[in-house]
Amino acid sequence: MSKLTFPSLLIDFQKLTVFRGDKAILRNFNLQVRPGENIVILGPNGSGKSTLIQLMTCELYPQTGVKAARFRLFGKENWGLEDLRQKLGIVTLDLLQMLSHEVTAREVSARDMILSGFFNSIGLWPHHQVTRRQKSHAEEILHFLEIEHLAGRPLSAMSSGEQRRALIGRALVHDPQVLLLDEPTNSLDPGAVHEFHLILRKLIRAGKSLVLVTHQVADILPEIKRVILMKKGRIIADGPKEKILTSAALTRLFGQKLKLVRNRRSYDLTGG
Repeated sequence: MSKLTFPSLLIDFQKLTVFRGDKAILRNFNLQVRPGENIVILGPNGSGKSTLIQLMTCELYPQTGVKAARFRLFGKENWGLEDLRQKLGIVTLDLLQMLSHEVTAREVSARDMILSGFFNSIGLWPHHQVTRRQKSHAEEILHFLEIEHLAGRPLSAMSSGEQRRALIGRALVHDPQVLLLDEPTNSLDPGAVHEFHLILRKLIRAGKSLVLVTHQVADILPEIKRVILMKKGRIIADGPKEKILTSAALTRLFGQKLKLVRNRRSYDLTGG
């Protein structure tokens, strides 16, 4: 990989308020992410995680005119969506739901899914002109993600875990600095979760920063050092995972009695 220069903060949100309709989902919201960090944002359904993701991807913008507010991504306040995709690779539940549409899935192979990242589409269309260099890069990504055997297979014939690898490949085509993953292991069986985690760890070793937004403590990989707890549109805890992850903190976060189980390399929750 080529040597990259980084801003002092990849994400710099200060005192932001974000509305959906007439309801403030995030209020006086602060979040900073430094280059090289791998973090998990953990919270229950309804905590504002989806709104935060849309803020990070510039699908939503904060309220303007707020004193001392700051909204910066990779050191800049204004981004075109195509330019942002060069820095931030995105794998969201919305994209996964699009893949569940049978017609779309039947027509798109893993190779075409990866190549479509160059055109910000889902799959290729007749007017897309794929270059030799783009084809070569797609083959490199298939190899890296260990899905060469799926290159020509339609997504409708893949497992959910295989589909997600193809989606990660789509996000990797521009060699982004950061990958943003929304509920990355939702609905996967335990074996698929294990395999998917191995790929995420491989991405970290390759120098990618991961931001995982999830309600699953099992998604906190060994390489994740920082955990953020989010509830009702606010960050209620932020720091090293060894300090933040406690049974008491997770009981407060999810609103029911829970016990944190620490394994050698992973975490799990049981009823208290």
